Amino acid sequence: MTPHAPHADRAGSTLRQLITLAVPALGVLAAEPLYLLVDTAVVGHLGAVPLAGLSVGAIVLAQIATQMTFLSFGTTARAARLHGAGRRADAVAMGVQATWLGAITGLALVVAGQLLAGPIARLLAGDDQVAEAAVGWLRIALFGAPMILITMAGNGWMRGVQDMRRPLRYVLTGNAISAVLCPVLVHGLGWGLDGSAVANVVAQLISASLFVRALVSEGVPLTPVPAAMRAQLGMARDLVLLGLAFQACWVSATAVAAHISTAAVGAHQVVFQLWMFLAFVLDALAIAAQALVGAALGARDGERARRLAWQVAGCGLLFGTVLGVVFAALAGTLPHVFTADAAVLAEMPRAWWFFVALQPVGGVVFALDGVLLGAGDAAYMRTATLCAAALGFLPVVWASLSLGWGLVGIWSGLSLFLLIRMTTQLARLRSGRWAVLGAIR
Repeated sequence: MTPHAPHADRAGSTLRQLITLAVPALGVLAAEPLYLLVDTAVVGHLGAVPLAGLSVGAIVLAQIATQMTFLSFGTTARAARLHGAGRRADAVAMGVQATWLGAITGLALVVAGQLLAGPIARLLAGDDQVAEAAVGWLRIALFGAPMILITMAGNGWMRGVQDMRRPLRYVLTGNAISAVLCPVLVHGLGWGLDGSAVANVVAQLISASLFVRALVSEGVPLTPVPAAMRAQLGMARDLVLLGLAFQACWVSATAVAAHISTAAVGAHQVVFQLWMFLAFVLDALAIAAQALVGAALGARDGERARRLAWQVAGCGLLFGTVLGVVFAALAGTLPHVFTADAAVLAEMPRAWWFFVALQPVGGVVFALDGVLLGAGDAAYMRTATLCAAALGFLPVVWASLSLGWGLVGIWSGLSLFLLIRMTTQLARLRSGRWAVLGAIR
């Protein structure tokens, strides 16, 4: 045996663990955006106005998940450290309190959303017909908010204890039923865009019910503990600000596209949903890294955590490159799956080639998000992402509206945003200051 063989064995074992966790995580992460792609394709055949309405409504609903990421990512980070320290019951208890937080917050969002759906849709949409379509979809879809947040909490604690298979079954069950239901309601029963919203709520209700059942089966106390919920909110501030930075970018992009033309916002919706789908695909490595890095730090194994970090960055680069090649080859055919509108198809190439070229960069960025979140380094991520949004994305996107750059300007802003984020993440990784040991950071 060569002197380097033990290190090679450790590296191979780590990589196998990473892939073993990443594969079912990929199914969970891909299920929702894949369903949204099906939803987009179904609605796209209603015409440009319903497609634009779905774009505006969906980006508003996405704020809920993005602003509440601490329910999934924050819960995973804390549960993974406890699991690594051999405290599984305490790790599951994190899931109980996160579920209560999700249910309470979700009900509040339903009430607030019904009141604010109209003003928000009119603010984002550049056309009265698009705004009306978005409001109708959003008022129905908002009833799924509590279930979305309960599902996020369930994913969080299960990832922390490295149980990736049950979440995959739960999410796929809900989304598969709704994927069949969506075209039936939209086209078969003639409910149009409203049918899409109803199908969304059905998916979320089924998945949330399965996660609650799993939590009950663990046998831990299920009563809400206000002090424990307040402790969980420690990471919430940083992750909410992180989410606000993302959503300021995504909402600005949709709003600018909507003010360019109905065709532009329709094209942006298709390419952006593909982008989000692939982002979630690449996030599978991030979820696996988050669970493994958190467990390694909880077990006080800093060397393993650092080794994992560089391995996941390399895997992200490789997978992102492969995806870029695949979607470059599909440029002439895939857009036609989502719409037959000639004006939307004519706009799409202005965003498509940015989307293709950014895949390797996104692969590294999304993978390292998981490493830093697993380490509980949300404060650094918050600051770096806010800087990337303020200095990169937002100035370019809003300049594109006044200067007439169209979708090219929007996607140039996204490119700059990702490049700044990648640079700051790699600098943090090299510093080693993220690898803090212990069951609780």
